[in-house]
Amino acid sequence: MSSGNWLRAVTARALAAAALLMLAVAEPAAAADDSGKLAPEAVTLENGLTLVVVANPNMPAVAHYVFYKVGAIDEPRGKSGIAHFLEHLMFKGTPSVPDAAFSRVIASNGGRDNAFTSYDFTGYYQLVPADKLGLVMEMEADRMANLAFTEAQVESERRVVLEERFSRTDNSPSAQLREQTRAALYLNHPYRLPVIGWEHEIRALTHADARTFYERWYTPNNAIVVLSGRVTMAEAKPLAERTYGRVAARPLPQRAVLQEPARVAETRIELASEKVRQPYVNRAYIAPSLFSGDARHAYPLEVLAVVMGSGVSSRLNRALVLDGKLAVSTGTSYDSNQRGPATFNIYATPRQDVPVPAVEAAIGAEVERVLESGVTAAEVERAIRRVQDSAVYARDSLSGPARIVGSALAIGLPLEEVDAWPERIGAVTVEQVMDAARHVFQPRNLATSILLPKRAQGS
Repeated sequence: MSSGNWLRAVTARALAAAALLMLAVAEPAAAADDSGKLAPEAVTLENGLTLVVVANPNMPAVAHYVFYKVGAIDEPRGKSGIAHFLEHLMFKGTPSVPDAAFSRVIASNGGRDNAFTSYDFTGYYQLVPADKLGLVMEMEADRMANLAFTEAQVESERRVVLEERFSRTDNSPSAQLREQTRAALYLNHPYRLPVIGWEHEIRALTHADARTFYERWYTPNNAIVVLSGRVTMAEAKPLAERTYGRVAARPLPQRAVLQEPARVAETRIELASEKVRQPYVNRAYIAPSLFSGDARHAYPLEVLAVVMGSGVSSRLNRALVLDGKLAVSTGTSYDSNQRGPATFNIYATPRQDVPVPAVEAAIGAEVERVLESGVTAAEVERAIRRVQDSAVYARDSLSGPARIVGSALAIGLPLEEVDAWPERIGAVTVEQVMDAARHVFQPRNLATSILLPKRAQGS
């Protein structure tokens, strides 16, 4: 069948299927149990591709994700942004699916699609009615092997990426501050570079750079396909073998592994801008992850982040928002699932009538209170329940299971560790939380960033 006939054949409107998909996205179905376990099944095809299925028969649709185990961390020196740039170019078509047709075909068959690039991996996904799974697997396998893009398309997409950088980073003081903070916090690791890339390096990326990156990393033995929803392994494996199984594996290059030197000095960054209306304070501590530094602290840090900054009863919210009336919001963030060092963030937005130094001092006081007085067994127990409940909620959705499993496998976690995550969190003790806090909350690990309003001249 010619590409034109094929395209016309698969673009027949599927209104009923689209309705089912919208229902699946808007109305999560009940999970199989309340443990937060995903019970994934996995097989490896002969070409090295990993296929994982998280079945949920209550869903009327399927989430289809392809994770490539490559991200900004793997970019050649001087080529920042090439992983994200290639993500854009992956939609430029193949001989079978012409430029821009990929997403059009998905939409006309009742689905949604998109992609994302992170430091550690790159992902492409479709949410489709269950009977369209074979179609999207065929299309993804096609662009895994046969991606085609021209010099003109590279130049066109470069303009899109530069506009994205301008609108999301260069035109946003808060995003600029985050970018500068990462560059200061990480001394040697690629995490110090922005995923989207530095502007001058984006401008210098070439057709050959993108092609080389694609041919080096986009191969089935570097990919994980994760399906969640209304599909079983018995249904998925034959489809995967007929589509992805036809793509030949290629040798993978040696990965460069850069280590962070020990930090010896606290860092402070302030950014004042006329665009800022609301000040912002953030403390970023470099911290261990499951794959970097002292990994035994990773799960306790997940619990500590909840104790300190998640929910209305967290320490920071009580001290700065409810009781102290110093901030309108506050919180913490920490993600242990990283190939490199993680970041433990503590942040707050001051009230209009409160000086920034007062909020900064209050955050420091809460950190010292943890170090001096510790956390309680009741706080740890509540935090563990909250974290485990979040796992159950994630299980009870169409895309959640695929994202959780795929991102974990993409950084190198074994499948059994992914499903044991609620149990690992449940085993965390008060002593382990305190050991983790003492390990991370040291001035030399800290980069403090302050966002401030700046008066326009003459006002």
